[in-house]
Amino acid sequence: MSNIATAKTADGRVVEYVDEIIASGGMKDVYFTPDRQHVAAFFRDEQNQDALDRLGMITGRYRENIFEKQGGKYWESLFRWPVETIVRADDKVGILVPVYQPHFFFSHGSANGDFLNIKGREKEGKWFSSPTNRYKYLDQRERGDWSSYIKISIALSRAVRRLHAAGLAHSDLSYKNVLIDPVKGNACIIDIDGLVVPGKYPPDVVGTPDFIAPEVIMTSHLERQDPGRKLPSIYTDRHALSVLIYMYLLLRHPLRGDKVHDVDDPVRDEELSMGEKALFIEHPLDQSNKIKREYVRESELPWKDTEKIPYTITGPYLKQLFDRAFIEGLHNPAKRPTADEWEHALIKTVDLMQPCQNPQCTEKWYLFDNTRKPACPFCKTEYRGSLPILNLYSSHVGGKFKPDNHRLMVYTEQSLFKWHINRRVIPNERLPAGDRKRVGYFIFHNGRWLLVNENIPELYDCVGKKSVPIGNHITLEEGSQILFSKEEGGRLAFVQLV
Repeated sequence: MSNIATAKTADGRVVEYVDEIIASGGMKDVYFTPDRQHVAAFFRDEQNQDALDRLGMITGRYRENIFEKQGGKYWESLFRWPVETIVRADDKVGILVPVYQPHFFFSHGSANGDFLNIKGREKEGKWFSSPTNRYKYLDQRERGDWSSYIKISIALSRAVRRLHAAGLAHSDLSYKNVLIDPVKGNACIIDIDGLVVPGKYPPDVVGTPDFIAPEVIMTSHLERQDPGRKLPSIYTDRHALSVLIYMYLLLRHPLRGDKVHDVDDPVRDEELSMGEKALFIEHPLDQSNKIKREYVRESELPWKDTEKIPYTITGPYLKQLFDRAFIEGLHNPAKRPTADEWEHALIKTVDLMQPCQNPQCTEKWYLFDNTRKPACPFCKTEYRGSLPILNLYSSHVGGKFKPDNHRLMVYTEQSLFKWHINRRVIPNERLPAGDRKRVGYFIFHNGRWLLVNENIPELYDCVGKKSVPIGNHITLEEGSQILFSKEEGGRLAFVQLV
């Protein structure tokens, strides 16, 4: 049986841990506590005073501000945040961190009876961000579907938004430091101990290849103290977040095309491709870095064929942000979309989703493409039947209704929530539990689409000029106009049938 060792917190309290290394990273060795509810992670190298001060702020003031105020419980699932700085007898400094939640460990592992022996290991994001890893190597039960990665992207955007609101940057946001659970759509940011406190504590690392912002790569040859050197910050986190979302939804890297900048020096070519000469592989005006179909392995198709699976399949809201991230903001950090913008765009994108009618489709869901003959871009199955679309408007000062640039696609058992019926209700961590319950739902019954009113007190049929009491329904027809709420911000829906 392993020995029990001890460490002490800053205020002298004793923390026990099992003296057996269970994992080793680039900087730390990790041990379980006896109850296996936490791990003690000790740095192998000596930590200077600045590093100690930073750890003290991360486990103290910043943790308290995020987790110990109203609504703080919400964030516990999105971060594995250190709760204490600890020191053992040999003066090695460490941190005490809650263990990962069970759903962030593989239940089935890899395909063919777990031939890679990964069952029980952490669900590091890299397993889900390439076609080969997701579809060739992973057990089908671990993959989730396309809607899972929309949910994951929302969770990740929300977590990064909270970090940035606190004035912090992660500095190494990547699939290495993000655990995801496609089965239920969960995400969790880890390795919090290296957070950047702008103007106070600089980053210890520049990031992980594939996620380092171009300006950091371009200036990496300069001394750290050089004013021209660009180090990880909130702006570089925004780049990394955009890359993560793109990769989870499209299974390819937005900058790794087939353009070669230096045929004689692969290292220099990499520096140029990801730094000074970085170019979006789907740039509409410059196709020189496009992925060439003839060089793509079969296991990477159709995802790496940008003609068959273009980034526009992510819908108008995400397409606009990808343009800002990889065209306008690629070399101009101030133009990159914020985590808050990603969160809002993803939430609106959820309302464009349709279930694929092909039961064999691997992705199960896709986005309405604003055509008269919508089809799943993944399996090419065309939609059959009538498809209601609710174009949302909301009331403003003076009682005028203005378009919200927001649509809601209808499918059987699609739910209606308070944030659909009033634009002033925001579906985020601050939303009261009572406002998270659905207020209506859609069904297809006897050849007609119906909206069933479960809890919409003011539901009104504007064409039929009659109220629709709770418990009743309204038929969705071409040209129907449905008033959801008379309150300020209340929404009016114009119905189209495709």
